[in-house]
Order: sequence, then structure tokens, then C-alpha cells
Amino acid sequence: MGAQQVAERFAELYGAAPEGVWAAPGRVNLIGEHTDYNDGFVMPFALPHRAVAAVSRRTDGVLRLHSADIEGGVRELRLDALAPQSDDAWTAYPAGVVWALREAGHGVTGADVHLSSTVPTGAGLSSSAALEVVIALALNDLYGLDLPRWKLARLCQRAENVYVGAPTGIMDQTASACCEQGHALFLDTRDLSQQQIPFDLAAEGLRLLVVDTQVKHAHSGGEYGKRRAGCEKGAALLGVDALRDVPYAGLDSALARLGDEEEVRRLVRHIVTENHRVERVVGLLRAGETRAIGPVLTEGHASLRDDFRISCPELDLVVDTALANGALGARMTGGGFGGSAIVLTEATDVDTLTKAVEEAFAAAGFKAPRVFEAVPSAGARQVVRAGR
Repeated sequence: MGAQQVAERFAELYGAAPEGVWAAPGRVNLIGEHTDYNDGFVMPFALPHRAVAAVSRRTDGVLRLHSADIEGGVRELRLDALAPQSDDAWTAYPAGVVWALREAGHGVTGADVHLSSTVPTGAGLSSSAALEVVIALALNDLYGLDLPRWKLARLCQRAENVYVGAPTGIMDQTASACCEQGHALFLDTRDLSQQQIPFDLAAEGLRLLVVDTQVKHAHSGGEYGKRRAGCEKGAALLGVDALRDVPYAGLDSALARLGDEEEVRRLVRHIVTENHRVERVVGLLRAGETRAIGPVLTEGHASLRDDFRISCPELDLVVDTALANGALGARMTGGGFGGSAIVLTEATDVDTLTKAVEEAFAAAGFKAPRVFEAVPSAGARQVVRAGR
């Protein structure tokens, strides 16, 4: 649904035009998986798929929410009744942002909201972060809070961690808030320093495909939390603040110090090598050697599959099939246990690869995947102002 349609539906629901319409994108992570909550490096870019929100202020302490994508009428919540993990519906994400803003001392007094999103849910493409960021940006603008994008991302992360109860890192929200068109975002999740790395695949005759396996995952599920706890245990055993502090050159020594903690050893090995892979990809892109990042992506998948153990048969089938049919590289992306894989390919091979993956899924008896091109796109922004 376009911005104008969202504005018109808002007016139908609430009896007046919205004060504005905002949009925030989903994201694909090129490389750097599960490193964000270990103070490490990540490299996402924004998708053209986005959450769009028409929003107006209220002064009576009421938050009214409606989604074009979910059956049901307008949900009405009292701001003074918002409490962490009190809502297990989609409304927890926008309500959590309002809660986080108010907890941080910002004078949000209510809002009317109508939302629509084209970011696939459960596909590992940060549909929840897009929903959070679009609300945060709208309220930041409407209430004149003047918060920088990185701080909005932090507040959105707090909403998801504390209010929703999902132990996610900072990458998704920062990508949605801060990415630039035609670039990938090299983000240091410790100090939130950012570098925009040019990533114009079309100019080099390349494409990056997203293959949504249609296998749904849930970040608030126990397996994600177990991996995070295991990483924290590894850091504690090694005497460092976070696994970011284990140097790649010292990995063998660190693993030896972990002794018979085999599960922790695997997690540590993935995080340390994945941080190194992010740095390698940054170096290759800066050198103009985009095709050379393909094998690094594939290495990342093997690490996520074998060490972090968060892949699944559908994701492995995408990667194996793509590589067997000429892809330059492929890996799962996102939190794992389903979701999507990415495939780096020559533009001329897109149709062949797509057909091969679809046929492989059919032969395996899997649900048909959704395949689309990932185009590095702009981050969150206001798209319609009041009266326009």
C-alpha cells in the first residue's frame, strides 16, 4: 500500500487527515550474523520493502493502532498502562516504542496510527524493526524530540528487548534508521560508528537475490536466547567484556582455553571468524572486488550451519542449489531457524538460479520459496507532510 493510500485509510479510520506519513525499510544483512549482541561488526543494507505509518498526535494519553495487514479493528491502549511483556500481539512493537520513549523522559502524550507493511514477516528481513523505527521517527518528528537516528535505533532496540521480550541486537533498528541508497552499512555495534560502503551491484552486472524459504522463525523463541547466553558464557570464561575482544589471530589460543566446553567453543569460533569475514568483505568492496565477496558469504553460511547451528534443511538447500548452478556465493541471513538466504550472482544467471531453486524445493516437497532481488535502498524518512 502506497503512502497516499495509507493516509486516506487513516482519514477513514480516525475522521481527519494524518499529520504526516513515514516509511522505514526492512533490511538484508550482507555479512555479520549474530555478532551485534557480541559488540561486533555487521554489514546490512536496507530493502525497498518498507513499513508505512500515517500518524497524528493526541494529548489524552491514548494510543490508537490499526494495521492494514492484520484483521481486526482499531486497538486502543492507555499510555499509563503500558508495561513490558504485557502484549503478545503485533501491537507490542509500536506500543513498545511509545513506552521506551516515555521511559527515557520524552513527553509523548498519545497518537493515532495506521500502518501497512510490505516487509515479509518471519523471513529474517527485520519486519519488526521496520515497524518500530517508523513509529519512532514519526513521533520524533511530531513531538520535536530532535533525537539522532542512532539514538532512535537504541530506543527501538530497548522496546524489542524489554517490552516485547526478544533479545535482539542493535543491527536491525540501526539499518532501518540509518542506511543509505546504493550502500551497505558497515556498523561497529560497540560504539555505533558507521561507514557507508558503496554497493552498486547493478553497475557491475551483478544481482543479490533473497530467497524467502517461507519457514517462519521467532526471535523470542528459546533457541535464539540460548545462543546469546552461550556467547556471554564464552566471553566470561575468556575474561573479556564481549567476544568482539577475542582477536582473530588469537582464536586458536582462545578455543584451547575453553577446554571441553564444546558448545561454547563452536559459538566463539563463529563470532570471531564472522567479525573477520565482515572486515574482509569491507576491504574487498573498497577495492572494487565485489565478485570476490562471494566465497566469503559462503564461508559464513558454513559457520552458521556447523558452528552456530541455526540453519535448516530449506536454507541449506538454497545455498547448495545456488552454488551448484553458478552462484558466486550464498548464505542464510537473519536470525536463523528459517527465514531467508541471499545469493550473489551474475545478472545473466538470475533466471537460471531462480528456476533451479524452485525446482529443488518442489522435488524436496518443500513449500515454494519466494525469490526477489535485494536492491540497496534508503533508510527511514518522512514521505508525506500534513496537507500534501
